[in-house]
Amino acid sequence: MRPPVETLIEKYRHNLYAAAFSACGNAQDAEDAVQETFVQYWSYKKEFESDEHVRAWLLRVAINQAKNLSSSFFRRKAVPLEEYMATLSFESESSSELFEAVMRLPAKYRTVMHLFYYEDYSVAEIAGILKLSQSNVKTRLCRARAELRRTLKEDWEDDE
Repeated sequence: MRPPVETLIEKYRHNLYAAAFSACGNAQDAEDAVQETFVQYWSYKKEFESDEHVRAWLLRVAINQAKNLSSSFFRRKAVPLEEYMATLSFESESSSELFEAVMRLPAKYRTVMHLFYYEDYSVAEIAGILKLSQSNVKTRLCRARAELRRTLKEDWEDDE
């Protein structure tokens, strides 16, 4: 099975961008990672087992591309999180605070949080995508939740 690139771009570009952004925290690098992901798909000559296999492969490549870009020597100057958040619209103030708290987590925690909560992958599927053990994924999710709880509780107490 090998869907056309155009179909995949239309279907997955937003998901890949969100995953890449959670991995690198930079809008421009996330866009570059998504573009490079589709270029790699286009040049990749092997067949895929299913649509889910294609999606998982694309997510894994996008996350790896984002990590590579964010650690490269020639990395562009990152846009501060506050500046990027000004371009987003949220349903409520609490949604904005939650997004900001998640984006302040270390990249390894942001990535598993994104895949688990926004992409609806199971722990086993995340382990396969990120090439980690299931226990490592569970640990990262647990630590990310604890950090969010602590951060959001501090923010809430500061507002009182």
